[in-house]
Amino acid sequence: MTQRPSVPDVATRPSPTGGPPPPDVVSFIRFCHHRRGVGWPELYDEMCGVAARREFHGWDHAELESRGLTFSLFEMPRLAGWVRAVLEGMAEERETDGHRGATTTRRQPHAAVA
Repeated sequence: MTQRPSVPDVATRPSPTGGPPPPDVVSFIRFCHHRRGVGWPELYDEMCGVAARREFHGWDHAELESRGLTFSLFEMPRLAGWVRAVLEGMAEERETDGHRGATTTRRQPHAAVA
């Protein structure tokens, strides 16, 4: 009889938030958010693309995984919680600093110039 790969039991899976994200992960999330200025889940797509293209410190998926960030479906609740926490922290920093309104630049498609 063949064995299926075991899926982590609910009791052994990390909690949805798993505590605060490591500093390198915070930097990565901020970097990706600065590029697109979107929230979860759209930011997930940007994060995957940035990792695939090694646009953050040359780190790919394996480098990010070694720092605690994975894009696995089983880890999705933790990653979503980390993203929410980082974005909320950024909003609080803007309020504390007295900055109001959007401060992130968003990439916009450029119109052709004739």
